[in-house]
Amino acid sequence: MQYKTIVLHLLEQHPEIRDQLKKDRQMLPTMERYALDLKTRHEAWKDRLSLAMPESDPSHIASEALELALKELEDRLPTASHRDDNEPLSLDAAMTFIRQRSPRG
Repeated sequence: MQYKTIVLHLLEQHPEIRDQLKKDRQMLPTMERYALDLKTRHEAWKDRLSLAMPESDPSHIASEALELALKELEDRLPTASHRDDNEPLSLDAAMTFIRQRSPRG
């Protein structure tokens, strides 16, 4: 999973945060911290959902878990409450972003 890429995409959706992080030279450490947090929350949600839905397809559980972890992360961003509701962060948007930048092989 490319958590740093997902977090970078999330930060790009919040230019005021991104610009401040760049200005303060905190973009990389912040991105890494958020990526580690996203990974941790994703794994925790996968465990919870696997226990709650043992018959479910593991890939479905992983997708659902990532969506929940992303929502948690976005809710913790300082400007998440000021986000335009017409532009929600979605798993589809994050995965499209990753696929566009991932080498095929």
